[in-house]
Amino acid sequence: MLRKISLIGLLALLLTIPNVSKAVESAKPFLGRWALFLPGGAGWLELKQMDGYLDASLLWYGGSVEPVTSVYMEGETLVVTRTRNIVRTTDAAGAATRTHIVNTQFRFSLYGEQLVGEEVSPEKDGSCTKMRFTGRKIADVPSAPDLSKLVFGKPIKLLNGKDITGWKLLEEGKVNGWSIVDGVLVNDPAQKEGQPHVQYGNLCTIDKYEDFNLKLQVNVPAGSNSGVYLRGIYEIQVLDSYGKTLDPHNMGALYSRITPSESAEKPAGTWQDLDITLCERHVTVILNGKTIINNQPVLGCTGGAITPDEFIPGPIYLQGDHGKVSYRNIEIKPILHK
Repeated sequence: MLRKISLIGLLALLLTIPNVSKAVESAKPFLGRWALFLPGGAGWLELKQMDGYLDASLLWYGGSVEPVTSVYMEGETLVVTRTRNIVRTTDAAGAATRTHIVNTQFRFSLYGEQLVGEEVSPEKDGSCTKMRFTGRKIADVPSAPDLSKLVFGKPIKLLNGKDITGWKLLEEGKVNGWSIVDGVLVNDPAQKEGQPHVQYGNLCTIDKYEDFNLKLQVNVPAGSNSGVYLRGIYEIQVLDSYGKTLDPHNMGALYSRITPSESAEKPAGTWQDLDITLCERHVTVILNGKTIINNQPVLGCTGGAITPDEFIPGPIYLQGDHGKVSYRNIEIKPILHK
C-alpha cells in the first residue's frame, strides 16, 4: 500500500514538472517593463522572474505603482490580479457588516511585439466590465548621463506675470481654478459646502519639451497637494510634508517611484525652490539647495501621466485638482543633445 501511494505521488510530481517548465518559458516574452496605453490615460507593468515564482508591479491610471495580488500564466496568456476590499453594508454605527474582496483581472497576450490587454472588473450588480488596451515594451534605461557635460539652450520664462498666456487646461470640461495674482500663478480649487463637487483642471504648457532643466518656486499651504509633471509623464510631488518620515510620496519625490535621500522641505506656507533636471530618463531634484534625487533612473511613467510614451516631447503640467498652491519664477532650459 505504501509503495502504491509512493508511486502515485512520484507520477504526480513528474507530471507537474513539464507544466512548471512550460509556464516559465511562456512567461519569458513578458518579462521586463511595459508602457500601457489605456483609453484616456496611461499605465505601466513590470514582470519579474523571481526565485521560483513570477512577480509583477502595476500602475493603472492614477495613484501609485503597486505590487499585484497574484500573477500566473494561463497557457500563453499572462494573468495579473489586483484585490480591493469593498464594504457592501454597514450597521447603524457605520461598522461594516458585509465586505467583498473584489479581484480585478488583467489578461495580457502577445501578437509579435504587440501587447494586447483586457481588464475584467466586477461590478456591484454582479456583472463585469471589460476594457481593451495595448502595450509596448520599454527599452532598458541607459547609463546615467554626465551632467557636467550637458549643454543648455537659452532659458525660457514660462510665466509672464500678467496672465496664463502659453498655458492651457489639460482636460476639456474641467473648471479653471488658475489665475495670476500679483504676478504669481495661483490655483484655488474652492468647493462650496453643500454643493456638488467641482472638478478643477490641471494646467499645462502649450509648448512641448524633451530633456531640460526646470527651475521654479512653489508655495504649498498646510495640508495641500499638487505636482509638477515633466513632459506630462513623470510627476515630481508637491506636498506639505514638512516633518514627515521619508517617503516616495513626499515633497520632491518622483511620485511613488523614487524616495528623496533626505528631507529638505520647508514649513507650509513658505516659498520653496525646486531645481529639476531630466536627461536620458534620469532625474535630478534639488529642493531648497539640497540634492534629494541624484541622477537616478526613471523606470516608467507615474500616476496621472498624459501618456506612457517616454520617448516623445511633452508639456510641463501642474496638478490643479488636489489643493491650493502657488507657483512663480518658472524657467526651463532645454538640453542640447548632439
